[in-house]
Amino acid sequence: MIGWFDLLLGLTLCTTAVGALASRDLFRAIVLFMVFGLLMALVWVRLEAPDIALAEAAIGAGLTGVLLLDTLGYLRRRYMARPGREEAP
Repeated sequence: MIGWFDLLLGLTLCTTAVGALASRDLFRAIVLFMVFGLLMALVWVRLEAPDIALAEAAIGAGLTGVLLLDTLGYLRRRYMARPGREEAP
């Protein structure tokens, strides 16, 4: 049973990584990156490294994800503030 869970976790991790890299929508890529970080934390727990798992969850998924979302918001506001640009629906 545990082997199937590890296999499913590995496949989900690879799928999430490819989805984050291949996504053309920046918001979706950031959310997938955050999900990847949380799944990676789960992998570290499965490998019995809780200290690394905690750091991955806090920094990889939490702090970095929030900073990327804030940067995306800044870029969208700056792009919309250009003269001649109309408001997105």
